[in-house]
Amino acid sequence: MIRLDLDQKLLVSPGATVKVSDFSTEYSAGLADKQQAAEELASNIEMMRMLQDKLYAHNRYSVLILFQAMDAAGKDGTIKNVMSGVNPQGTQVVSFKTPSAEELDHDYMWRIYKRLPERGMIGIFNRSYYEEALVVRVHPEFLLKQQLPDVQDPMHVDEAFWQTRFRQINSFERHLHENGTVILKFFLNVSKEEQKKRFMRRIEDPSRNWKFSKSDVEERQHWDKYMHAYSELLSNTSTDYAPWYVIPADKKWFMRMAVSNIIMNKLNELPLHYPKMSQEDLDRLEDARKRLEKEK
Repeated sequence: MIRLDLDQKLLVSPGATVKVSDFSTEYSAGLADKQQAAEELASNIEMMRMLQDKLYAHNRYSVLILFQAMDAAGKDGTIKNVMSGVNPQGTQVVSFKTPSAEELDHDYMWRIYKRLPERGMIGIFNRSYYEEALVVRVHPEFLLKQQLPDVQDPMHVDEAFWQTRFRQINSFERHLHENGTVILKFFLNVSKEEQKKRFMRRIEDPSRNWKFSKSDVEERQHWDKYMHAYSELLSNTSTDYAPWYVIPADKKWFMRMAVSNIIMNKLNELPLHYPKMSQEDLDRLEDARKRLEKEK
């Protein structure tokens, strides 16, 4: 079994100015094949299961895992495969859709607060508040629905507006970090060529037709704008307390293993332990044991 440490290799260094094109979509850390990656994934999941049990019992930290990606990069499959071995009682998966009318009448972070993981829990966001600096940046007309006091013409929104959003998000994440939430952010980096292949499979395979949406192809026409938005986002919001990891996504077997490796390592860094019993508690346990032993 190969023991990998991918944290630094795939990390967006805080403060660095990067472009999505700086990162490989095919990197596989020297793993030879799917079987080798599957063995590593299984080992990581088993370790995650044990660490999650401690996280839940310790009840001092929470973990928030964010997934962002272009369509067909593999968010759903990664969540399904990586979290397959953990206790469902200790996890929460949230998929954020188009904001409702009520949500649009609040600030853009309002709906996020309600879905944050409790202490002892692992929360998984399938897309997140970062859509406000991605799809909204590519389609600034969406800002009109937010009724912002200083946005009358979204076509005139300047760079300062997005820098303000980055600052707000960084402050929000710092607040969570300082109150015991570990934040891990994954950008699943799929190539434009691989996305096309996956779209074609969805069209040609009847069992996958339901996964395909007309909007998938329409959004693909804005690929360059999305790559710019992601580059700006990665450069401005990868911090020591809430880092971004760019995960090569052309090889799904490596992508899933890499995500599990980073989550496992971060959980392992936490000072987790099972609650320590007081002498009074231990005495009660001993009394219960004796009473049970006396039963016929």
